Amino acid sequence: MARIVKGKWLWYAALACLAALLAGALAGRGAPDRDHQTQGRVFGTVVEVSIYGPSQPEAAALAAQVLREFDRLHHKFHAWQPSMLTELNDSIAQGKPYRADAEMVALLRAANALAEQSDGLFNPAIGRLIRLWGFQSSDIQARAPAPEQIRALVAANPRLSDLRYDGVTISSTNRAVMIDLGGYAKGYALDRAARILRAGGVKAALVNVGGNLLAIGQPGARPWQVGIRDPRGAGSLATLALHDNEAVGTSGDYQRYFMKDGKRHPHIIDPRTGQTIDLVASVTIVTAGGMDAGLRSDGHSKPLFIAGPGKWQAMADKLGLEQVMLVGAQRQVEMTPAMRRRMGAPPM
Repeated sequence: MARIVKGKWLWYAALACLAALLAGALAGRGAPDRDHQTQGRVFGTVVEVSIYGPSQPEAAALAAQVLREFDRLHHKFHAWQPSMLTELNDSIAQGKPYRADAEMVALLRAANALAEQSDGLFNPAIGRLIRLWGFQSSDIQARAPAPEQIRALVAANPRLSDLRYDGVTISSTNRAVMIDLGGYAKGYALDRAARILRAGGVKAALVNVGGNLLAIGQPGARPWQVGIRDPRGAGSLATLALHDNEAVGTSGDYQRYFMKDGKRHPHIIDPRTGQTIDLVASVTIVTAGGMDAGLRSDGHSKPLFIAGPGKWQAMADKLGLEQVMLVGAQRQVEMTPAMRRRMGAPPM
């Protein structure tokens, strides 16, 4: 009899254990979703991956995968540290062909399409000018390039259309071409991150690469909320609700720049003159749809920044951009009607 009682207690204990395990599993399954954030540093800037969901380990694993991809792209497309891109530039300077890969060729072809569409205002082939101004460096110092050096590089007229492709082998008809994808690769990285996260089945995510952001899904009842930085202050000029597969890109004069003789010299250079731009503080655009929303959010803001006040609207129309906000060097704000409506601002 005692053995029977003992057996019953063991059976009841096993049932209790099973019930506890099931309760724990159900509790975990019913736990409220929350935002898991992971930070890193690549492309010379801070990156952040926010994943909305209940599993911290799963979110951490996906974020780590994204950061590894960012690191791969950083080392492949770096403009001055040893990379596939610097090898390509060295080959171009020597007048030799270079065997790249399909990813490099596709990215350069896409960049050239934007360069042509923007009448050359977007021009990643002016790496020599960027280097002359000292912006191919992690430690930017004030300098004053000699005017004759600037004129010589502008006269050389390097363009991505100078490149020739034979499969994945790249050559150039112009040895002055030096490619710098600093205004393009971050957007490409956003799209690569989106592919990884969507393949991982995330409910929602927000990826931030140095102020360029791309949204996936919606975190709960409200869309992602992102701020547009005040280029002359510590806060935000406005907050935008960012929906699935929308990206925000900002080109500004407040991160990579130097001051000389009371003038601000940002890293964005007008390829027509070889001079830095001092009329614009920032340009913010919203892009959406397709597999390249991030790429467009990064590259398409540059021609508007260079076009400047009074001319950016025509360039926005040419590039098919409906949501744009430009902040001038004197803090004057200009917006497209679609951006004004989105921000809830009164019509002009």
